[in-house]
Amino acid sequence: MAKITYIEHNGTRHEVDVANGLTVMEGARDNNIPGIEADCGGACACSTCHVYVAPEWVEKLPPREDMEEDMLDFAYEPDPKRSRLTCQIKVSDALDGLVVQMPERQI
Repeated sequence: MAKITYIEHNGTRHEVDVANGLTVMEGARDNNIPGIEADCGGACACSTCHVYVAPEWVEKLPPREDMEEDMLDFAYEPDPKRSRLTCQIKVSDALDGLVVQMPERQI
């Protein structure tokens, strides 16, 4: 289990425990975190679970795969280094303390 902090665009913080094996997107969905819409349900077919990963976590996450890179082209104001799709980040004990911030809106 990992404690993940989701920060809404307005600064509201949500710190929740997310079970190993779920994705960061599923953790947001299961805990009713606003700002992550997840329209495709985690199939990496949209960009509505886009977040900005805290700078200190960027290098700790597995690199983006090609499909995620392609979908980030459709995200609202993607950041070349910090943007990720939460449906592509699997939760493990190694992610304990992860902090992600939602963009102003999802597209």
